[in-house]
Parts: sequence; structure tokens; C-alpha cells
Amino acid sequence: MKAIWSGSLTFGLVNIPIKLYSAISKQVLGFKMLCGKCNGPIEYKRWCPHCKKEVAWDNIVKGIEVKSGEFYVLTKEKIEELKPEKTEDVSIVEFIDKDSIEPIYFENHYYVGPKRIKEKAYFLFKEVLEKTEKMAIGRFVMRDKEYVCAIESYKEGILLTTLNYAYEIRDIKQIEALDTKPRLSKEELKLAEALIKKMYKKKFDISKFKDTFAENLKKTLKQMMRGKKIKKFIEKKEKKASKETSLMEILKKSVKGVKDENRSDARKARR
Repeated sequence: MKAIWSGSLTFGLVNIPIKLYSAISKQVLGFKMLCGKCNGPIEYKRWCPHCKKEVAWDNIVKGIEVKSGEFYVLTKEKIEELKPEKTEDVSIVEFIDKDSIEPIYFENHYYVGPKRIKEKAYFLFKEVLEKTEKMAIGRFVMRDKEYVCAIESYKEGILLTTLNYAYEIRDIKQIEALDTKPRLSKEELKLAEALIKKMYKKKFDISKFKDTFAENLKKTLKQMMRGKKIKKFIEKKEKKASKETSLMEILKKSVKGVKDENRSDARKARR
């Protein structure tokens, strides 16, 4: 695995030489925009609607919109001056309990590996995080951006997760439909709890879930390349309850449906 950042993890007088590795490898099938007549790829031009012409890269400047239609232009020199000072340290500023951060603050995940084999300080740090069930909060600069991050013991190593800043999180109270809460009956709550109990799995297995659209797209492309006729994929849709059906009836049918499904799975297992 290729490292994307190299530096040190520091707290107090402790300095641990580390490398960061991308923990996520997104599997995305990208569509290309084509012309509907000739299937030629569409090009995007740097077009100025005011001058009514294409603008060369040399004539492009960067600006920030201060009012609608009004921009403050920044020179390359000024942008460089404002960028955070590059550092080779992930500087730890505090330690917190593992469950202190709300999931909405988590952004991107990176594996933290030791720079050298048998780096004692690295494994000591990992072990103490695991034993105390604590998480470290740190700051560092990567690719001209300053990040705040959470660092925790993870499986054989250490996981670093960049965090969203507080001002980047939108307030859920802005959703107007949440202002008025309907009255829920005890029976509805009881049935909803029963449904959750029936569908509960003690251990979550993410490997059971696949991106069906991407998989079917890959199969279709392979068939096309072999000159085979394409079979149209029709996804089975669950029957939607009619508008007249009450929430209570939907919950009762759902609980019964899960019970029947579980019995069917049990019979298959016995065979």
C-alpha cells in the first residue's frame, strides 16, 4: 500500500514517525457525457459569458464572491501567503472518550502506520489507546488544508479520521417538517419495537451488501463486449401499502412478514 503522507505523531515530548494510507478505495463506474447524435465525448470550455469567448488558463484569476455578482480577486501570491504553514506533525491536543464524537463529524478515514519496523512508541500508543478506550484529537496540514482529526486504536493498527468543523454542520432544526411532532400511541410503539426485535442481528456483516447497480452495469458491459443480447434487469419492488392503510396495520403486517421469513430461513437451515 502506497503512503499518501509522511510525518510524525506528537504529544508532549513523544514523537512517533508515521505514514498515512488511504483506508477507503471507492469503486465508482463513471459515466462519460457524449453527444446524442455522434457519441463523441462532450468538452467543457472556460467560457466567459460577458466577453463571449473562451478564456485561456493564463488569463484566469481566482476570486471570492462578497456580494451577489461582486468578486474580490486574490493574487497567486496572496493565496500562497494565506495557506496554512506546512508541517510534518500530527499534533495531539487532547484525549477524549471513544464515544464522545457524534458520527456526523466524521469525514475521511486513513490508516496510520509506523515509518519503521518494530517502532516501539507506535505500538505502545496503540495499546494504551485500546486499554483506556480513549481517542486522541489532533491537528495537521495535508495538501494545503488544515485538518482536525480523531485517532484511535483499530484492529492491528491505528485509524485516523478527519473531522468536519462545527461550522460546516447544518442544523437539523432547519427542517421545517420536524417542528410539529405527531402523537404516537403505545400500541404503535410496541409494534415498532417488536419489528426491530425481529429484524435485529447481533453482528453486522457489511459484506452481505453490494452495489447492485454497479454489478449489473459491469455484467451488461461484459455481455455487450462479447456481442450477447442484453437481458433487462428488473429489480423486484416491495408492494407499497395503500394510502388508506393505517400505520398500525402496516406495522402488524410487517411483524408478521418478518416472522414468516424467519420460519422459512429456519426450514432451509434444517435441510
